[in-house]
Amino acid sequence: MAKVIAITNQKGGVGKTTTSINLSASVAAYEKKTLLIDIDPQANSSSGLGFNKADVSVYEAISGEVEPKDAIQSTYMPNLDIVPASINLVGAEVEMVNIENREYLLKEFIDEIKNDYDYVFIDCPPSLGLLTLNALTAADAVIVPVQCEYFALEGLGQLLNTINIVKKNFNKDLYIEGVLLTMYDKRLRLSNQVVEEVKKYFGTRVFKTIIHRNVRLSESPSFEKPVILYDATSTGAKNYMSLAAELLKLESTEKQKADE
Repeated sequence: MAKVIAITNQKGGVGKTTTSINLSASVAAYEKKTLLIDIDPQANSSSGLGFNKADVSVYEAISGEVEPKDAIQSTYMPNLDIVPASINLVGAEVEMVNIENREYLLKEFIDEIKNDYDYVFIDCPPSLGLLTLNALTAADAVIVPVQCEYFALEGLGQLLNTINIVKKNFNKDLYIEGVLLTMYDKRLRLSNQVVEEVKKYFGTRVFKTIIHRNVRLSESPSFEKPVILYDATSTGAKNYMSLAAELLKLESTEKQKADE
């Protein structure tokens, strides 16, 4: 059964979609059967993997218009599938308001297909609306990307409050898998200051892996490829493979503790 991880931060431009694409591809490279679900109406994770206008999207899946497995698309990356987003998601939150148990629509979809995967990653919108609430209700854990720039911690208190509300009302077992530092530039004193500030705030919940600013990483979406396929020798590819290894090791440690 898959571990479901929501990648979220309501602050835009923090590397959320970059992480969704490249972490899922890197976990797949470790021969783990992986699914990426794009629930961001901007559909950048979808276009970054070559799905610009999908005939069937996550919208049709959660609204019950198609069978769950019919919404899943294979990518050219071995072991990596995707449920793409579409522009229809823009109005989804309005449509969902009057639906009974609207917070559980994505969970119901994932429950149908999670036995086919080792990991399911969810790329959330840059907001704390009903789509993100669905992702947090469906997830086992959360990864929070934080950029190494000014106002890095801005809004994180609101996100943590939302996570606590979800734990209290919809998903008592939800926890933060880790905080991921992104867009790090070792030449800048500010980047190093942000690293220290985030570590002071979150402690051991900060991933050891830090994602550096990298041209290849920025270029790869325009070629509709994860960076590991665009340039496997780049710093960006090495960073995300390191993050995948760290995540898999954490998972292994958690299972060992559970078995003891």
